[in-house]
Amino acid sequence: MTATGDHLTTHPVPRGLPLERDAGPFAPPRAVTLLRDARPVSPMLFPDGHEGWLVTGYDAVREVMADTRFSSRQDLGVIHLPFETPGIPAYTEPSPQVPGLFIAMDPPDHGRLRRKLTGAFTVKRMRQLEEHIVDIVERRLDEMARLTPPVDLVAEFALPVPSLVICELLGVPYEDRASFQANSAQFLVKDQPVEDKIAAYTGLTTLLADLVAGKRADPGEDILSDLARQDDLTVEELTGIAFLLLLAGHETTANMLALGTFALLEHPEQLAALRADPDLLPGVVEELLRGLAVVDVLYRYAAEDLELGGEKIAKGSTVVVSTLAANRDPRRYADPDALDVHRNARGHLAFGHGVHQCLGQQLARIEMRAGFGGLLRRFPTLALAVPAEEVRLRTDMNIYGVHELPVTW
Repeated sequence: MTATGDHLTTHPVPRGLPLERDAGPFAPPRAVTLLRDARPVSPMLFPDGHEGWLVTGYDAVREVMADTRFSSRQDLGVIHLPFETPGIPAYTEPSPQVPGLFIAMDPPDHGRLRRKLTGAFTVKRMRQLEEHIVDIVERRLDEMARLTPPVDLVAEFALPVPSLVICELLGVPYEDRASFQANSAQFLVKDQPVEDKIAAYTGLTTLLADLVAGKRADPGEDILSDLARQDDLTVEELTGIAFLLLLAGHETTANMLALGTFALLEHPEQLAALRADPDLLPGVVEELLRGLAVVDVLYRYAAEDLELGGEKIAKGSTVVVSTLAANRDPRRYADPDALDVHRNARGHLAFGHGVHQCLGQQLARIEMRAGFGGLLRRFPTLALAVPAEEVRLRTDMNIYGVHELPVTW
């Protein structure tokens, strides 16, 4: 078969995005890995017949994320979904921009809102929070130590830690956590009917709109109050920003804490090396981010005719990128599928790249260093309480991880 670029390939064009984790719980689907090695920018036939693209190579994924002509907006044209979901259309019609949701905006709109938050997430401010985050982690570990194993690490540790942190940072009452966790989980289910997603989104934004209105009237010492003091942000924009920060601030880190622990327990020789030298921890956090990349599938819309990796991308194409496949590209990292606690994983794409690079990445790093460090120190005999193949994987969710992680000690 002739490629649309300058080279020839015999690799078949995939029909839809492979989702089954058939190479193990931590690696991309085998078909995605094979495709990356054969054709890192590949045409892909979407379930609704759309001829779009799947980008899996490190250099190409980085290029897509850096080029804002690959638009993040969802109001320019139809965004086609790369997997079939029973009872749900395989595309989303262009929808009006949601105020404040800058993850779905391009410059200059994106920059105007993002700049409002850069002061809140500076490295210096995050370092000032580090001691407090360590305290939150230690208190959760105290609670966990009182329980009789086996316990679910997700429910008892991985989810509460980032939820507590983001609630305090944003000024969200922690007693609202059950409501926002349930709604955010429902919102992230891939095959959730549209009306259920809307209900979850409405539940979250109603809670946050009330909160934002209260902070505008009586601001406190938190990020949402700082934003509420700015007269050029509307209540709708404040609510959209709060939604984005709350969702991104606990779901991603929670899944990294649980999946990262699972990965370490499944690589006992690497775990032993880390236990023997705790100074390796900052590098190990980067290696886990590289090798696990829980925010794996991202979408872009070709706002004009473009060229990428020798392929011609037509205007209007939906472009799907896999950060996990890119992070395991052998052209970028030697022996990329190995978990190596001594690796320098600098340059990984787990936090994205370009204008949309994760705003809270320093916060996430601090939470993971405190979380993994505390967990391994307090529970030196930590082990899985079930066979690895019985751990339920979040292949049904838009942020990957595990639903539960039963552990013992």
